[in-house]
Amino acid sequence: MKALVLGGTRFLGRHLVAALCAAGHEVTLLNRGRSAPTLFAALEQLRGDRDPQRGDGLARLGARRWDVVFDLCGYVPRVVQASCAALADRVGCYVFVSSVSAYAQFGAPSAPGAPGPDEDAPLAELTDPLTEDIAAHYGALKAACEAAVRQRFGARALVVRPGLIVGPWDPTGRFTYWPLRLARGGVVLAPAPAAAPLQFIDVRDLADWMLAAALSRRAGAFNLVGPVLAAGREMTWSELLAACQEAAGSASEIRWIAPSALIDAGVEPWTELPLWMGPDAEAGQRVPNARARATGLRTRPLAETVRDTLAWALTPAGQAVAAQLQGIGLAPEREAALLQKWATTG
Repeated sequence: MKALVLGGTRFLGRHLVAALCAAGHEVTLLNRGRSAPTLFAALEQLRGDRDPQRGDGLARLGARRWDVVFDLCGYVPRVVQASCAALADRVGCYVFVSSVSAYAQFGAPSAPGAPGPDEDAPLAELTDPLTEDIAAHYGALKAACEAAVRQRFGARALVVRPGLIVGPWDPTGRFTYWPLRLARGGVVLAPAPAAAPLQFIDVRDLADWMLAAALSRRAGAFNLVGPVLAAGREMTWSELLAACQEAAGSASEIRWIAPSALIDAGVEPWTELPLWMGPDAEAGQRVPNARARATGLRTRPLAETVRDTLAWALTPAGQAVAAQLQGIGLAPEREAALLQKWATTG
């Protein structure tokens, strides 16, 4: 298979390209060369900015053809539309990486126990169709990008909607915080209840599914969330932190704090307590993945994801990524102050 990858050197792209190469496929990368310009030096790498307002768009591709294009860095509809127009007659299928954030349901609080949206649920809509403010309208922009791909490619479009992507080379630090925090030991502040559900997908499992789906010419939209567990069972916070303790060989103590207390203390969901979405967002951890499971999604054991993520985080490369992060996770002094506050107030 001849594959074109837009992006390909940061996180998901790094693992997807590795999977493509391991399977013997012919890979061409097009990116700006900013994230890891020396990575995949043996592959054909074309430098260019796909945004026609900033660079030459996809002109570097010439008139060549590929069996599939993997769009890993499409955030603005105008740019994705231009890419689709340039590639419509030159690729067999268009694989677009969207997000579960594209669902309209996640624009409002959810009731406790509420399920997340399946692939046929309504998508978010832009109130200003001309906005390109990704931070403010990430989900709705992704939904609009999806529409651009479907409009141009129809039955040749595969839309991938991952939840939180985790594993080695994660540039966000959101998952990595927990293995590192448990490795540090001591008393660890965690959001109660311990049995609350959690969803995320190992980047390598996502890459493997995407490759298999492209080879099978899958079409339509798929929620790519994990883990794949026995019917009716959910992963929980307690399982994650226990796996982190085991991987780190840690004797740390978990202090479970009620969501109301965390909110009253000004603890920020998602940033200060990564992976925790807050008390009104449980549906975000209950997104159905039956459609992806039916097409071969498999997820590796939690212990493997935690172990490999921690091992990477302790390497010089992992430490360099961590040094660039700001505001992810509770600072040690803030965590200690909060724990002391609750220890004295009960």
